[in-house]
Amino acid sequence: MVFALHHTRLLLLLPLPVPALYSRMQEAVTKSNSGLNVSIDLCKVLTGTIHGATKHNVLHLLAFSGYPKVKYIIFIIVLIIYLLGILGNVLVGISVCLTTRLHTPMYFFLANLTILDIVYVSVILPKLLAITITGDTGISYPGCITQIFFYVFSIGTEFLVLTSMAYDRYVAICIPLLYHVIMNRRTCVILAILCCTIGTFNSLMYALLISQLLFPVSSAINHFFCHMKSVLRISCNDSTRIGVLITVDGIVYGLVTFILILTSYMYIISTILKIHTSSGRLKAFSSCSSHIIIVVLFWLTSLSLNMKPEMASSQDKILSMVYIAVVPMLNPLVYSLRNKDVLKAINEVISKIKNKICAN
Repeated sequence: MVFALHHTRLLLLLPLPVPALYSRMQEAVTKSNSGLNVSIDLCKVLTGTIHGATKHNVLHLLAFSGYPKVKYIIFIIVLIIYLLGILGNVLVGISVCLTTRLHTPMYFFLANLTILDIVYVSVILPKLLAITITGDTGISYPGCITQIFFYVFSIGTEFLVLTSMAYDRYVAICIPLLYHVIMNRRTCVILAILCCTIGTFNSLMYALLISQLLFPVSSAINHFFCHMKSVLRISCNDSTRIGVLITVDGIVYGLVTFILILTSYMYIISTILKIHTSSGRLKAFSSCSSHIIIVVLFWLTSLSLNMKPEMASSQDKILSMVYIAVVPMLNPLVYSLRNKDVLKAINEVISKIKNKICAN
C-alpha cells in the first residue's frame, strides 16, 4: 500500500506507516509550516523505513504536472520557444563567425553570449519537454548535478560577458582613439578566458557542495529543473549555510557586475551628451541600445528569481521560464532587429544556405 504525502515543498511516496510513525511525520510537516526544513525532520523519522537517505537515488521534477489538462499546450509553447532560441542564437553565432566585418570585439563577445544561451537552454528545456509529454518526472542524481553545474556556469559567465561588453562600449565611445590599442585580440581573449574561468570555478563550487548532500528516496523537486534552492529544500542535511552562500554570492556577483556596467554607462552617457550633432548622439547611443535592453532583461529576471527567499510556487516557475527560455530567445532578436550589421550578415548567411540547397 502507498501513502502519499503531498506538501507544497515536498512530495514523497512512502510505505504505509504505523500510527506512531504517522504521528511523528505529521509533527514534521507541522514544523515546515513555521519555516523549518521539513525534509530534515522527515529524513530523521523515515530512517530505516525507506532504507535511509541515499546519494544515488532518482529525484523527481514536478515541473507543471499539476496541470495535466494543458500539458500539450505547455509542450508546444516550450518547444517553439526552445527551437526559436536555438535557431536564433545559432544564426547569430554563425553570422558573426562567417562575416569578416563582424570580427570586432563587440561581436566577439556577442558570439560568446550566444554559446552560453544555447548551453543553458539545452541543459534544461529538453528535459522539461520530455517530462511534459511522457509524464516521466525522474532525473538521475548525476543528471541533476550536471544541470546545476551548467546552469550556474552559463548564468554566471553571462553576467561577466555582459560586463565585458559594457567595457568594450565604454572604450569605443569614451576613448575611441585608443580603442584598437586597448581592445585588441589579446585583450578580448583574456577577458573571455577570465569570464569562463570564474564561471567554471563558481559552478564547480556549488556542484561539489550539493553533491555531498543526502536526499530521501523518491524526493520530488517542485520545479521544472534542478534549481539550487529547490534542491536544498528537500535535502536531509542542514543546508542553511549553502542557502546563505547562494544568496550572498548572488548579491555580490550581481552587484559587482551591475556597478561596473552602471559606471561604464555613466561615462558613456556623459560622453554622448557632449556630442554636438543629434545624428552623432543617435549613432553612439544606437551602438549601445541592444546591450542595454539585454542587460535590463537579464538582470531583472535573474536577480528577482534568485534573490527571492521562497521558491517553487507557480509564479516562480513562470518567472523561471521567462528567465531561462524567453530571454535567450529574445537576445538574438534584439541584436538582429536593432543592429543593421548583424541583420545584414544573417540575411547573407541565409542566402548562402539557400543557394547551396538549390545548387544540390
